[in-house]
Amino acid sequence: MPNKHHPTNIKWHPTRVTPEHRARLLQQHGCVVWMTGLSGSGKSTLAVELEAQLIQRGHAAYVLDGDNVRHGLNADLDFSPAGRRENIRRIAHVAALLADAGIITITAFISPYAEDRASARNIVNSTRAGATDRFREVFVDTPLSICEQRDPKALYAKARRGEITDFTGIQAPFEAPRAPDIHVHASAHPVPDCVAIILEQLQDFGV
Repeated sequence: MPNKHHPTNIKWHPTRVTPEHRARLLQQHGCVVWMTGLSGSGKSTLAVELEAQLIQRGHAAYVLDGDNVRHGLNADLDFSPAGRRENIRRIAHVAALLADAGIITITAFISPYAEDRASARNIVNSTRAGATDRFREVFVDTPLSICEQRDPKALYAKARRGEITDFTGIQAPFEAPRAPDIHVHASAHPVPDCVAIILEQLQDFGV
């Protein structure tokens, strides 16, 4: 785990480029679309399709996927509560930097703990670039039973057999958002409809 003592001999260096400059250049406002939900709920599928739809419409977008990030930046972290918390902390800072650059940043992480998602929101919204309220929590709501039926990586089966421990939904809890910014029922609606809902909401939010 990283050193928890914050260094005192560093300072944030602002640039001459403001969020307004970037918004005019890109014709959009940088933000973070934070997708949360159980493993197998459809987060990555929706994130990839949302990114493609945004790019087709001429917007700069990028997906930060949970598995992809653990291949490199967070390869040293386990799936314990402390490891999950640090995973979310790091990716929130990366997402905030991308949003600073004016990019619509889409994350696809289980992020099971409400406290960690609230911390991610605070990190993203406390940017040094001066922008606020640019975090949009999307709850990809899919029942556990359906996620287990899908089980694309056979993780639920392994968790049921005890081959995986601390697996969200089986041995570890998932704290569902009580008031997400966007709520999609991925098991009840096809992917295009869910993406359309998210796009409409982002437009209403002024992104």
